[in-house]
Amino acid sequence: MRIAYFTHSLASCWNHGNAHFLRGVLRELVHAGHEVDAYEPEQSWSRDNLVQEGGPAAAEAWRAVYPELRTRRLPDDAPLDEALDGVDLVVVHEWNEPALVARIGALRRAGARFKLLFHDTHHRAVSDPDAIRRFDLDAYDGVLAFGEALARVYRRWGWGDRVFVWHEAADTRLFRPPEREGERRGLVWIGNWGDGERTAELENFLLRPARDAGLALDIHGVRYPPEALELLARFGASYRGWLPNAEAPAVFARHLATVHVPRRFYVDALPGIPTIRVFEALACGVPLVCAPWSDAERLFSPGLDYLVARNGAAMTQHLRDIAHDPALRAGLVRHGLETIRARHSCAHRMRELLAIAERLGVTTLETA
Repeated sequence: MRIAYFTHSLASCWNHGNAHFLRGVLRELVHAGHEVDAYEPEQSWSRDNLVQEGGPAAAEAWRAVYPELRTRRLPDDAPLDEALDGVDLVVVHEWNEPALVARIGALRRAGARFKLLFHDTHHRAVSDPDAIRRFDLDAYDGVLAFGEALARVYRRWGWGDRVFVWHEAADTRLFRPPEREGERRGLVWIGNWGDGERTAELENFLLRPARDAGLALDIHGVRYPPEALELLARFGASYRGWLPNAEAPAVFARHLATVHVPRRFYVDALPGIPTIRVFEALACGVPLVCAPWSDAERLFSPGLDYLVARNGAAMTQHLRDIAHDPALRAGLVRHGLETIRARHSCAHRMRELLAIAERLGVTTLETA
């Protein structure tokens, strides 16, 4: 099967967590014998910021980790007919410009043989629905929504059984426990500051508990304004800056535990959708403690795969327990790994995508 995926950027994971999942699932498709091409705009805010921070070489570093993948940067006015000739399945991510989404839809409307899916991995459908409604999706065959709560939004908009739940997952070719255990110390949090939508939560469920539990805290991420850096310093946390996603497994391997602090939209408006870091942390065998979120779709086993802290005091106690109880750490690691390996790898999502394609009438002919 020939697949074309239009992403905001495959080359850059700078503030672009979806690139983690896409690299993994597209690689699985290649290893299964499918022909995969990725396309990204010539100018993208993620790649531009990556180059500004790390230089041009930073935007090419991913190729060493994912040599199987190929991507083309397309000017806004690049013709698409030739690129999509003979393609069986086209997937378009919602961070693309409405004009591109419409142009690809126009080809489908005009009789192109490929099946066409819109891939939504963000909260804008509830936080800024007009931004999603600007997309012309009339000719699209379906929507991939990264959680049931988001799928319900599209069903209300009339998509019915043409919306498919397609969760993110861990790229287990990259995210896995270290081959040899070394010394683990302190706590790590890998996440971007964003727009201040979880400032109070980070203070209550990460910064203060780490300090009160006596654990050194390393923080990796981008978009930390001066006031955020001041807050981190006040609690004694060490800000380490941007971390290329390919280096995250090695960072997890040096720490006793990590924490999941969901953004408010994924607690209130879109419950049940975990961040990619939940999948990746469990796949790396690092104990995980979560601030409150509802695992509405029963993706995991809370209390076994990870611990849940109902408030800051509970988070502090969980972190103390993990630091001083090797058996607790081992149990969390074992259960978390079993869950990822049983149902939440990019290989699982590849098979789910192939099943969706077949439901739409595509002959997938998986070879592996």
